[in-house]
Formats: sequence, C-alpha cells, structure tokens
Amino acid sequence: MFRIISGKWKAKKIAAPKNFDVRPTTDFAKEALFSILENKYDIQSISVLDLFAGIGSITFEFASRGCQDITSVELNPKHTSFINATASELDMSLQINVQRGDVFDWLKKFRNKKSFEIIFSDAPFEMEEKKYYELLSLVLNNKFVKQNGVLIVEHQSRMKLEHPNLIDTRKYGNVSFSFFEANKEDNQEI
Repeated sequence: MFRIISGKWKAKKIAAPKNFDVRPTTDFAKEALFSILENKYDIQSISVLDLFAGIGSITFEFASRGCQDITSVELNPKHTSFINATASELDMSLQINVQRGDVFDWLKKFRNKKSFEIIFSDAPFEMEEKKYYELLSLVLNNKFVKQNGVLIVEHQSRMKLEHPNLIDTRKYGNVSFSFFEANKEDNQEI
C-alpha cells in the first residue's frame, strides 16, 4: 500500500494485491524528493520517465501533481496491468504511457528518440552495482536527459555511486536519491 502525497489525489491510498513483490518509495522520502523537484520544475509542463515503475508510486505522484507526460517502464506484466487499471480508475490514462519491458532493453531500443526533464529510476535493491553504472551510461550517453533535466536514482544508502555527472545525494534512512545532470552538449550554440 502507498499513498499519493499531494495534488488532485492527495491522501489517496492505493493498495496493490498482496502477492506483488514491491517496495514503494516511503512517504517520507517521496515527500522530500518532490519538495526538491517542485522547487526546480513546473511539474505540469515537463516530461517524466519512470524506470522500474513497480506499481506506480512515483508515476501516480507526478500525475496527481498535474504532469501530463509520464512514461512508465516496468517488466512485470501484473504491475503494468495494475498501473494501467489504476490510471484508468483515477482518470490519469491520458497522462501515463505504460511500457512493458526490461528497462535496459527499452533504453537501448529508444535511445535518442525522446528526452525528459526528469528521469526516475528505482531498480530492485538487489540489482548488482555494475548494473547501476550500465543504467547511468545508457541514460546519460543517449540524450534521454534534457539539458536542464535530472536523472534521479533511488538506491540503498550503503551503496555510493561515483560518477562525473553526480551533483547531489540525499539520504533518507536506508534509501538514498542520487541526482545526475545531463551530459554537457559538446557544441553549444553561442
């Protein structure tokens, strides 16, 4: 069970079936994250990519706050069905584009197709550290992040991600968010 913190569906509790093996971002961490994001972005006018979307905790938070362009990528078909059904129930179907697939394969297939202001990744905590670096490489080297955008990676606090694009890490108990800026454009117009 998770709850939408703010926006149109503020305080709405969403219960996933008990047999779902998910770990939604805690309310405390989610509240802190969105406080940071709302100070930098107009949520209603940006595009968001939610990787490892799970049962949609982050997706629905963005949609509730008025984001009109959310792409959610999730491998588990039960989870994608749950996100689609919940989006329909909450009248968010036009805001949320659910893509079923392996995140790494999806990123390879859609490289250089679309850029986003915010990319959020909440991979399973048991994912190997080298896969986190593969994810960073795929996202940052294929223009998924707009120049004013950010990639946010949720991970266990005991893991320290080192990368030239790392701009901040915020710790909330055993969960941390690491923020990465887009690669600099080589030939910026003057």
